[in-house]
Amino acid sequence: MNNSFVNTSRLLGAGLRALLVLTLVTGVIYPLVVTGIAQALFHDKANGSEIEADGRVVGSSLIGQPYNLPLKKGQQTPEPDLRWFQGRPADGLGGNSINTRYELILSGATNLAADSGAVDGRCPAEPEDGTLCARVLAAKAAVVEDNSVAGYPVQPSDVPADAVTSSGSGLDPAISPQYAGLQVHRVAARNGLSVAAVEKLVADHTQGRTLGFIGEPQVNVLELNIALEDLVAGK
Repeated sequence: MNNSFVNTSRLLGAGLRALLVLTLVTGVIYPLVVTGIAQALFHDKANGSEIEADGRVVGSSLIGQPYNLPLKKGQQTPEPDLRWFQGRPADGLGGNSINTRYELILSGATNLAADSGAVDGRCPAEPEDGTLCARVLAAKAAVVEDNSVAGYPVQPSDVPADAVTSSGSGLDPAISPQYAGLQVHRVAARNGLSVAAVEKLVADHTQGRTLGFIGEPQVNVLELNIALEDLVAGK
């Protein structure tokens, strides 16, 4: 009996010591070392890739945000503020209740199949409501209407896929150079700028593929709009 008690006590003591040591190593020392390395070598990324303007943090280069007008009385869905470059839809392929306003509390896109609403592999002129075809066609029509200005009519064939579809998370901060270019004339007209000046702004903020072959060229919308604001202020 005594030997059993002693053995049990010794095992419990060894277990407690192991617990304390592992807690100290994995719960205190390791996180501190990793945090220190991250802060020393990757300070910007470790702190959320924050973007500052006028001395204050206005967002992250990793998370998109909306550029909408304030809601009017009785209005449920805000209208885009067309003075600014608009990002990808946050509502998942033209319409989705998962993440409609770049909200960080959850993210996601629609689970609609690629052929949702299609007939013989093509979207009909009047697809069934709620289908992928209906949502994409509605989003495309809105892009055409919003970005068509005097002397620069936008055609449905001009609209790139990222203008009417969201990413899998619905939080994508970047758009394609094609979508940014499609918005240039509208942004220039709304802000009283020359088209050439806005085109240069887009070109200056277009990022190439990582290492020259990974991913696609992209334009960070927040960084582009900050530069646009500076350009408008200095005109």
